[in-house]
Amino acid sequence: MTTSDVLLTADADGVRTLTLNRPEAYNSLTVELKERLIAELRAAADDADVRAVVLTGTGKAFCAGQDLKEHVGLLQANDPAPLHTVSDHYNPIILAITGMAKPVIAAVNGTAAGAGAAFAYACDLRIAAESSSFLMAFANVGLGPDSGASWTLQRLIGYGRAAELMLMARSVDSAEALRIGLVGEVVPDEELAGRAQKVAARLAAGPTVAFAKIKEVLGVAAESSLEGALAAEDAAQNALGATADHTEAVEAFVGKRKPSFQGK
Repeated sequence: MTTSDVLLTADADGVRTLTLNRPEAYNSLTVELKERLIAELRAAADDADVRAVVLTGTGKAFCAGQDLKEHVGLLQANDPAPLHTVSDHYNPIILAITGMAKPVIAAVNGTAAGAGAAFAYACDLRIAAESSSFLMAFANVGLGPDSGASWTLQRLIGYGRAAELMLMARSVDSAEALRIGLVGEVVPDEELAGRAQKVAARLAAGPTVAFAKIKEVLGVAAESSLEGALAAEDAAQNALGATADHTEAVEAFVGKRKPSFQGK
């Protein structure tokens, strides 16, 4: 494990875990933490030994969103940084998560609010602790959504529920999050880290080149016609049919053995 004041990274079984590490401030997002997270997400994407990523937090919160104390201080000092944090920080973080050619899992411990919640929405899978909750409170501070939440949230739970949660700034607990499809699984708090690692390790041992194409095709299909989705599927299948992983999977099936995927 490597450490910094604001972010922890650890590798095991092809999985890189990135842990937001400002527990005294509910892992709220300072400029330093945002820049570190961008750098570590890009490093994970570029590292061939990393085949899946887990994003989580220390303490009682996954991430409480923007650090408003720093934000107000910068505004009062007439520092232009807060006015550019969406373009300079939040947008690159979301694109790094969604564009990563490997699975990204949010292990949501405690509160996920604002941009922090949006980080979880952008991940491919969400596993939540029983104590977790989700809050879109942008309206309470006179702002609109950022960090891709306007795009991701309604695709997870539908326009009507997304509008309600944003306009009413209503918190969703883990039981409701599971019921409405915001998360895929809820586990006891003490089991969250182990469960996330187990799921991520399973994915890391899988055909990661196919996972990358699945993410790509889902992204295309979300913004295209049926014909566009069909074309994207066709292109992906043609490419994947020529991979070593596909050959290995077919040979393993015929030979009645477990396949050994290399991500190639």
